[in-house]
Amino acid sequence: MILPKDPVMLLSVVNTELRDRYPSLEELAKAYGVTEQEITDQLALIKYEYQPETNQFH
Repeated sequence: MILPKDPVMLLSVVNTELRDRYPSLEELAKAYGVTEQEITDQLALIKYEYQPETNQFH
């Protein structure tokens, strides 16, 4: 699966995957062949930041 380019769609996919399948953003990024920075930069466009204590973007 390829991650969506649209930040809102990306947020939905990433938070679902983090909740259901991956224990960390690092693991998710590796599985999708992208960097953590690519994901965090896209989601920063809509003012979301990764919260490691909840393993979610808020």
